[in-house]
Amino acid sequence: MLPKFLIADNSLERPGKLYVVHTQSPRFILEGSDEDFTQEQELHWIDNVNISEEEITQLITKAEDFIDQELDNQEDLFDNMVN
Repeated sequence: MLPKFLIADNSLERPGKLYVVHTQSPRFILEGSDEDFTQEQELHWIDNVNISEEEITQLITKAEDFIDQELDNQEDLFDNMVN
């Protein structure tokens, strides 16, 4: 079973962008800036959706929370490796 969220990038074709892929229905890819993920966001639907704006907002918030936690974890791992 895949994780609910995945982080992706395509630095050759889209430098400065990060992506959070939601693997469960409704599947989507949330694109944002690698400097501040909440800036310049664009939502790309993989599945056809029939959900409310409130549900969409909740999914985006969960994706933002996920990437924040993952980047913090990566930073902690790097700090522990350096020390």
